[in-house]
Amino acid sequence: MFYTKKEEFHSEFKIANGEKLRKLVQIPKLIWFTGLSGSGKSSLAEALKIQLVEVGFNICLLDGDQLRTGLNIDLGFSAEEIKEKTRRVAEVAKLMMDSGQVVIVASISPFRLVREIVGNLVGKTNFIEIHMDCPIEICEQRDVKGLYKKARAGEIDNFIGINSSYEPPLAPSIHIHSDREDMNQSLIKVLRYVIPEINCINKETH
Repeated sequence: MFYTKKEEFHSEFKIANGEKLRKLVQIPKLIWFTGLSGSGKSSLAEALKIQLVEVGFNICLLDGDQLRTGLNIDLGFSAEEIKEKTRRVAEVAKLMMDSGQVVIVASISPFRLVREIVGNLVGKTNFIEIHMDCPIEICEQRDVKGLYKKARAGEIDNFIGINSSYEPPLAPSIHIHSDREDMNQSLIKVLRYVIPEINCINKETH
């Protein structure tokens, strides 16, 4: 099934005439994937990280699912707790950016205002918002963890998309339709946008 985490992918994206860039002086940016559970955030974020590391960038990936068992282990699914999850991730990302890293975040982060606050925290020009747009019916089909099923059965309260709303970005940096595009198409689209943003070569300022 499309956009599963174990899916193999191949990218034909070329940079600098196919030569790897070495010792890049990069511009710290926050690349934020937002979308419903099952929309493909983690899969595309991981694919992006692999490609950027391959050409020499210093990348850190923060995944919402993994953070739930660590940084956010004490938080549930209420609106206030979801806002706090997003705030914590943003603060960690900001610290990493301050050390010169490009940070990729994959997080549902359903609230438009909170994502705007994240952008203000790191600086609007440093915030790349990627909307993983996918119909909830498709997301449910991809739900290997059974979270949607549990939410519909009343076992999970305030689950985004079922009994809590998701507020899509009004003007994302990149709009991915993960039900229509394959991994390669999505990855190349993101790379074409992101690399010029984080690559310091031929730019006067870092």
